[in-house]
Amino acid sequence: MKVLLVDDEKEFVSALAERLSFRGVDAHWTVSGEEALKMANDGRYDLAVLDVKMPGLGGIELRKRLHEMHPGMRFIFLTGHGSQEDFKVGSEEASFYLAKPLKIEALMEKIKETLNR
Repeated sequence: MKVLLVDDEKEFVSALAERLSFRGVDAHWTVSGEEALKMANDGRYDLAVLDVKMPGLGGIELRKRLHEMHPGMRFIFLTGHGSQEDFKVGSEEASFYLAKPLKIEALMEKIKETLNR
């Protein structure tokens, strides 16, 4: 499986990619929504894990654009400080909405569950 991770916290997202790779996931990461669009244009991803709140292009809008590019892509949202409205929108537009900090085992479970839907 090929996963795109997008989060504006570089240390977090790079560590997350590394931890997923130890579990057999082909994880690619970036710290911006704009770069994520370029990466998705150059390659196919099964799933994207998106931070809801990022400078510039946030996760909810990024999800809409990625879905237009690749209708079969699945999504999981992450947030460290989401509002009730973000939760409502995120829950409607992604398979799961997870809060940071998160356990890698919980994310792996949700990735597998999302891809098996």
